[in-house]
Amino acid sequence: MSLHGAIRHEAVSSGMVPRRFSVARMPYIFNRLLPVLIGVQLLLTTLSGCVYRQVVGEPYPRWGVELSTQSPGSGDALTVRTLQPEESGTAQACVLLVHGMNEHIGRYGEVARHFAERYAVAGFDLYAHGLSNPVLRRADLALARGEGRQDVGAAYLAQAALYDLEPLRKSLDQAIRQTIAFCGTQDGSKPPVFLVAHSLGTLVAASYLLQVQHEPDLVKRIGGVVFLAPAFSVSEPPGWRGWLADPVIKLSFHAKTHFLYPHDEPLPLLMINQLFALVTVPLLDGMFEVFSWPGIRAVLSPVSPAWVADYLTDSETEKAKLRADGWIVRRTLLRYVKGIETEVVRFRRRMGEFVLPYLLIASAHDPITPAWGGEDFASATLSHHPDNTVLMLPELLYHQHLFLAEPKRSELLRHIEQWIGRRLQSPDSLTNP
Repeated sequence: MSLHGAIRHEAVSSGMVPRRFSVARMPYIFNRLLPVLIGVQLLLTTLSGCVYRQVVGEPYPRWGVELSTQSPGSGDALTVRTLQPEESGTAQACVLLVHGMNEHIGRYGEVARHFAERYAVAGFDLYAHGLSNPVLRRADLALARGEGRQDVGAAYLAQAALYDLEPLRKSLDQAIRQTIAFCGTQDGSKPPVFLVAHSLGTLVAASYLLQVQHEPDLVKRIGGVVFLAPAFSVSEPPGWRGWLADPVIKLSFHAKTHFLYPHDEPLPLLMINQLFALVTVPLLDGMFEVFSWPGIRAVLSPVSPAWVADYLTDSETEKAKLRADGWIVRRTLLRYVKGIETEVVRFRRRMGEFVLPYLLIASAHDPITPAWGGEDFASATLSHHPDNTVLMLPELLYHQHLFLAEPKRSELLRHIEQWIGRRLQSPDSLTNP
């Protein structure tokens, strides 16, 4: 099915075609360029890692009422933040906010208060993020005791256990179950829970929902998912940085895609791909693993690239907040980067099995999570539910839709609310006790 013939675009531009990654056009010269490109990348990474320092001087930005939940069979506690409409018992649904990579739910306070005008709202920090990060949690406690500014430059080390996204899925599982319990206390009703997920949070949410799709008691409480800038693709850095990084990113993605899951290639091409991947995948995985070892990672864990800030939002106010926000994890362990790439590859293999209703919003020119990932997902799943909807923003390149300048931010929030409203009117929506 052609995506442009199937997706109900609610904001389109004739002639807009998001740039896609094409395996067939990958040049052989990547093999020769790889050592040079990796060398340049390592030099830039080392220089940034050597001079980086991060501190926090203000308490973590809390919002709502805090509920603590314990994971069964684990000592890990998770704090879920909740907000209710002012008039008790009026919420027809609950909204669970799922933040993106290296950020935290504290910065979603204004978004939460907006949704709480009509819905019960919950939010939480994913594993290794926000107050689920031990370094940041200790810093918050120290500030609460009246101690001075805290060094949180080591917050990225909580990512050392992240070979994949399973710890993040476990924290999402805790949050969903806590939200369902919180949501079910209103007048004995059982309103549906809607996930509103951003960026990496979409990959965590979508892969989690695939895992639990055979748990009917859980899945039937999920009214739908809003995917904002879905992380179903690999990044495409712009400008000269892209000239350096794109070949390595695409080479690794191609190798891992064909190594883990061979496609229906002709036998000669299959053998070439497998031989190519047999060399490339262990080399890159092993290299990134070594770079994540203690000592080495102190200088080879990259700081968030400067170009990212230009593509997050068009709001100067939000850009200033982002620059001043010390609770965002600014460095990323390379092991974690490789783990995310593997998760993207695995999810894309199974994404056609996703059956829950969704609203997908993407910027056509977003280089952080390029639009082709969302388009591929929609091509594989759009027909699975009549309420599935895609909103492609043809002129936008910004990544964080909930933090755009007005009036675009309010327009997108209204669009989300309208979609949730339509879902609440659907026959399969849980609106009865």
